[in-house]
Amino acid sequence: MTSIDAIINRQLLKWELQRRKEQEVAAARPLPPPIVTISRQSGSRGSYFASRLAKKMDYQRLHREVIDTICESAGYRKRIIESIDERFRGELALMVESIFTGKAVDHRDYLMHLGQIVLSMSRLGGVILMGRGGNFILGPKRGFHIRFIAPVGRRIQNLITYKNVDEKEAVSIISESDASRREFIKKLFNADIDNPCHYDLVVNAEYMDVEELVNVVMTAIKAKFDKLTYLDHDHV
Repeated sequence: MTSIDAIINRQLLKWELQRRKEQEVAAARPLPPPIVTISRQSGSRGSYFASRLAKKMDYQRLHREVIDTICESAGYRKRIIESIDERFRGELALMVESIFTGKAVDHRDYLMHLGQIVLSMSRLGGVILMGRGGNFILGPKRGFHIRFIAPVGRRIQNLITYKNVDEKEAVSIISESDASRREFIKKLFNADIDNPCHYDLVVNAEYMDVEELVNVVMTAIKAKFDKLTYLDHDHV
């Protein structure tokens, strides 16, 4: 079993045990733990921040390779969908179709699976999704969405320091990554990845301590979902 499979199976087991416990108590289904999405510029240390946040929140960080592996596996997709409640399961296909209707995109099957899995995870909660346009799939009410940025000079220095590359390679990595991520979001969602309106929080990490940021973000997540819960109850 690869490390990616181990990550997926550990989280699937957690979700399955959670659902079994809810069925045994036969109580009203509690709200799931909020899902978090992180969009990051290469070299901004967004990935390291996500690891620290996941540890503090007792969440699982799911990077792009993990998400892609789930999307490509019928078995993993089936287990995730079976973990969500039946009402949400019944609405899932229509929700996914509404995201991509009218868009001429390559690899449509993969993208439909991506939408299906990300929306299902939002119902299960307890994970941090890295990239793949998770915030655009979920929208403002399903999840807490973070954009991690830093000036180019800082990003270059971070890659040199933490990835052991030289300056020329660091510049190339940043240029290619920025262009690729910008194109992916534009093509799939017709959106600008750098528009701050697509996120709950945009963090310029140049002078921010990661450990302190974790506490700030956890406070912001609680504040958002407390307000959403209040608004939902206010309109019952």
